[in-house]
Amino acid sequence: MNHFELIGGEMHAEQVPLTSVARAVGTPVYVYSTATLQRHARVYKAAVALAGPRTHVAFAVKANPNLAVLRVLANEGFGADVVSGGEMARAMAAGIAARDIVFSGVGKTRAELAQGLDAGIGQFNLELEEEGVVLAQMAAARGLRAPAVLRVNPDVDAGTHDKISTGKAENKFGLPIDQAPAIFDRLAPLEGINLRGIAVHIGSQLSSLAPLEAAYTRLGKLVADLRAAGHLITHVDLGGGLGVPYRAGETIPNPEELGAMVARVTRDWDVELQFEPGRAIVANAGMLVTEVLWVKPGVTNPWVIVDAAMNDLPRVALYDAHHEFSAVRPSGKTFTANVAGPVCESSDVFAKNREIDLIEAGDLAVLHSAGAYCATMASMYNSRALVPEVLVSGDRFEIVARRVSAEAIMGEEQVPDWLE
Repeated sequence: MNHFELIGGEMHAEQVPLTSVARAVGTPVYVYSTATLQRHARVYKAAVALAGPRTHVAFAVKANPNLAVLRVLANEGFGADVVSGGEMARAMAAGIAARDIVFSGVGKTRAELAQGLDAGIGQFNLELEEEGVVLAQMAAARGLRAPAVLRVNPDVDAGTHDKISTGKAENKFGLPIDQAPAIFDRLAPLEGINLRGIAVHIGSQLSSLAPLEAAYTRLGKLVADLRAAGHLITHVDLGGGLGVPYRAGETIPNPEELGAMVARVTRDWDVELQFEPGRAIVANAGMLVTEVLWVKPGVTNPWVIVDAAMNDLPRVALYDAHHEFSAVRPSGKTFTANVAGPVCESSDVFAKNREIDLIEAGDLAVLHSAGAYCATMASMYNSRALVPEVLVSGDRFEIVARRVSAEAIMGEEQVPDWLE
């Protein structure tokens, strides 16, 4: 569910007409709904609480690192799953306590490990044995024991796009699950580390719970084996990955189904279960508003050229992703067309041969489900401005990320004197 709907023939975000946002801020512009973020956060937390009394939900900051979005989720009691020092700083700036931060990521630098130790974050998710050794040494030098879990790779195919699959043996993430006991034996005794559990994350935009259940079942056996070897296992990080319906009529498992499955699989684990949702919370809480520049005749279908482009919303070019496209003020008429942006790349196309609202130059349109992995991946390719972001609450809205102009970036560049 989201709070974007037609009111009086015009698309609104909650009670705000999108034409009002476009008029005040310009296009393209991302628009997020506070009410949708809150509802998704509450539904997810309630669902995973079905799995047991000890749960921790940490929002995957990479999905949408906007400070205002993070503050909404902090107010809902979410922690943060971060994959860089920058995301860690953002999470804390948004009001998320360091103790509620989980630091994932396959390539943490020593400076980032130090940053996490000095901040007192709640958990490090280790990706390799050497990382655990270095972390233990750095923590011991500070008189600390770093709370950590070992991320394992269960060799489970998530059944999602190859570029967002992370749980197969050939992926770069985690350690082979059969190597975990021996690594535990070597890392757990180190002075500066509290190796208290294991973690897994097999991919993103999962459309079935079966791969997750298979991975969690393998994890349960590992928990039993580690305990049999004398290790104290108190935390298991189950990752995220639950998909969202990008296409009209698409069916995706809901959080309640996830919670029920986790409760069944983990009922004998006696651990704190940790979850790292990202897309499931924010994807359908955002839209990208764009203006139609031209409707260009095509060989087969016309090309609707909009002012948003692949640099503003890269998911389509990266993953062949689908985003519904509709007019802000639909007439009720449709036509078959292609939708593309102005960037000088053939991959700058949002839709091909799709039936969409009949639309003309000067009209406003929206790309739906644009709250996750969209603005956060935006660039200034073709020297285009960095797209702004707006947060709506009820009948009010505010710019929460300003448009960054090409001139501003040029101001950070310089030509060496010896080229004059």
